[in-house]
Amino acid sequence: MSHITLITGSTLGGAEYVADHLSDLLEQAGHSTNIINSAELEQLPTDNIWLVVCSTHGAGEFPDNFQPFVEQLTNQQPDLACLRYGVIGLGDSSYDTFCAAAKNIDQLLAKLGAIRLGERLEIDVSQDPVPEDPAEAWLDNWKNSLN
Repeated sequence: MSHITLITGSTLGGAEYVADHLSDLLEQAGHSTNIINSAELEQLPTDNIWLVVCSTHGAGEFPDNFQPFVEQLTNQQPDLACLRYGVIGLGDSSYDTFCAAAKNIDQLLAKLGAIRLGERLEIDVSQDPVPEDPAEAWLDNWKNSLN
């Protein structure tokens, strides 16, 4: 089974709740997980799997707890060719910056050589007030890409 590091970018806690729920489900399926709510690049393993769960803040920005991590990735430009990852974005489709943070971290990780597993999930919290539900449905398919 796989070891998965869940990295959250959250302003109001929604992404953290989703990550907690998915971590429980992954562990029930036999995977090992850890959740990091304020990621530091040098403390993260880059030879396994990251699952980034990130909300969009303000006019498309990263949440405050996630900005230092993005800056580290941007400034250090690490080779992430050994990394596999997934991305879940939380946003509100009434804004034209819907899930911009998730889209941007997805692009940055790909630019650094990481390989995305499955499709990026974009959860519209105006349509899904319990974001754990669409995340759980997505996880069922995403887990198949871990093998």
